[in-house]
Amino acid sequence: MSLSDQVLKHVQTTYVTPARQRGETTIRVIAGDVHRDLRWTNRVPSVCTTLASQKFQKTIGVELITREGPPSGFGTRSTFTYRLPSEDRSSDTGGKKRGNLLALFGIAADVFRDLGGGENFIRKQRENFDFRYDVNAQNPKKRSK
Repeated sequence: MSLSDQVLKHVQTTYVTPARQRGETTIRVIAGDVHRDLRWTNRVPSVCTTLASQKFQKTIGVELITREGPPSGFGTRSTFTYRLPSEDRSSDTGGKKRGNLLALFGIAADVFRDLGGGENFIRKQRENFDFRYDVNAQNPKKRSK
């Protein structure tokens, strides 16, 4: 089991699962506490890197809200605050967003086809976009040809 996996498992069992059972919406994890609980020596940077990673957040199902600590970002006092979305809401919302986005795919295909294609439409728009701006005036003036 890798170091990251050990951190992940520890945070899941010690922080996330109990917080969800209590109905909490956020948790705070201090890197030094995790480091001490795992009885490691000189591995604080590994703990901090894991706690900040996207893989960690996706695997456990949390969202990093804030990260506080020393300027280096690697210290025993580094504190990570996570949002715990409810498991039902997060899975439903993700599916709906993805489905709605896919439903929009190709929605303007007929419109652009009627206009002679996307590139032709843009070319015509650029030809008609011939404005000169006077920095002292509020409205643009049409350039005379």
